[in-house]
Amino acid sequence: MGGQYRITGDKYPRMRRPRGRRRLVFLVVVSVTALGLIGWGTLQLIDVFTGGGDKATAAGTKAHCATGPGPSAKASTAAVSTAAGALPQPQPGKITVNVLNATPRSGLAKDTADELKKRGFRIGDVGNAPKAYDKKVAGPGLLLGSTAAVKAALPVLGTQLSGAQLKADGRTQADRVDLIIGTGFTSLTKKEDADKALALLAEPKPDSSTRPKNC
Repeated sequence: MGGQYRITGDKYPRMRRPRGRRRLVFLVVVSVTALGLIGWGTLQLIDVFTGGGDKATAAGTKAHCATGPGPSAKASTAAVSTAAGALPQPQPGKITVNVLNATPRSGLAKDTADELKKRGFRIGDVGNAPKAYDKKVAGPGLLLGSTAAVKAALPVLGTQLSGAQLKADGRTQADRVDLIIGTGFTSLTKKEDADKALALLAEPKPDSSTRPKNC
C-alpha cells in the first residue's frame, strides 16, 4: 500500500467470525428439541384417550374372569335358581320309596328296597307293580311322584338308578314316590357313583347370563 499510510510491525488485526451463525445454530437446536417434546406428549395423550383405557378395561375383565364369582354371587345364583322353579333337593332320609317289581323275576323288589335302605332312603311298600305297569316298563325303571317331586325327590332317587324315567302322576304327597323296576333292570347304580351324582345335584348351577361376555 503506497502513499502516506504504511503498516509497520509484525502484528496484524485478527478477523472474528460473525456471531449470527452461533445464534442460528442455537435456535435450530432449541426448535428441534421443542418439536420432539411436543410429539412425545401428543403420543402420550393419544395412548391415554384410546389404548390406555382399553388395556385397563381388558385387564379388569381378565382379573374378574380369573377370580370367578365370590360367595355373594354364588348365593345370588342359588336364589335365582330357586325362584326360577328349582326346589331345594331333599336328603334321602326325607324320601319314602315304594319299590314295585314290574318284571317276571321274583325277589327284585325286596333286594332293591334293602339296598336303598342302606343308602339312607326310607322304604314304604314293597311288592309287585300294579296292572297298569306290570311288564310294561321296558327300561331299567320308572320313577313316579307328584308334580313337585319331579323337581325334588325324584331327581334324588334317580341318582340311584341310571336310565330311569321320571314321571308325574296325580298324587299330592311330594315326599312319597314309587320306584317301579322295569324289564331292563340289572342293578342299582354303584354307591360311589350315586354319591358323586348326589353331590353334583346338591351344587347350585351357575347362571350363564351373569358371566362376563368376554370370559
